[in-house]
Amino acid sequence: MGLWKLLKDIKFLKTDTMTVEEAIAKNRSYRRFYQNVQISTEELHKIVNAARLSPSGKNVQPLKYYICNNPATNGEIFETLGWAGYLTQWSGPQEGERPSAYIVQILDKNIAPGFLCDDGIAAQSMMLQAVELGYGGCIIATVKRDRLAQIISLPENMQIIQVLALGKPKEVVVVDDMTNGEYKYWREEDGTHHVPKRKLDELILK
Repeated sequence: MGLWKLLKDIKFLKTDTMTVEEAIAKNRSYRRFYQNVQISTEELHKIVNAARLSPSGKNVQPLKYYICNNPATNGEIFETLGWAGYLTQWSGPQEGERPSAYIVQILDKNIAPGFLCDDGIAAQSMMLQAVELGYGGCIIATVKRDRLAQIISLPENMQIIQVLALGKPKEVVVVDDMTNGEYKYWREEDGTHHVPKRKLDELILK
């Protein structure tokens, strides 16, 4: 018992490691945040490094990333994003609940004309890394790309794919079993966000 306690105390053994399944389950689409909780530049680099280490079609690696944790620029980026297509009465998070950082995923057309499946692979890797760091976010594809390209002074050979909005989540997201094919997410009056998922038996062909 003495040796076991010693090993734990000096952290040779990790007893709080998150499993892959737990990280994936925790990686929900969060749309409200503690805006005052900052994400450091070093943490954003670590998140992008998860994309760098991810698989790439033909190993071409044509994706680049613009990172931002500057409040003024964040405000400009926010205005280019669409937030929740199924929540038609909600225009997005209010000031104080907006993301504290963004990562813009970009195709460098000087490297390749397209990105195959790289965008989804890299985005998921980055979101899982954000979860490990204690953050969450939302992958947003509804973007005013021309306006955003102006804001971040993007060269003509660069094409915006999507935006990762990141922060410390300020909402509860619940995963429900889908019933009657109803796949649209919805919210309770208290803000609890529900996401229907198909049951495993429905996904596995027999």
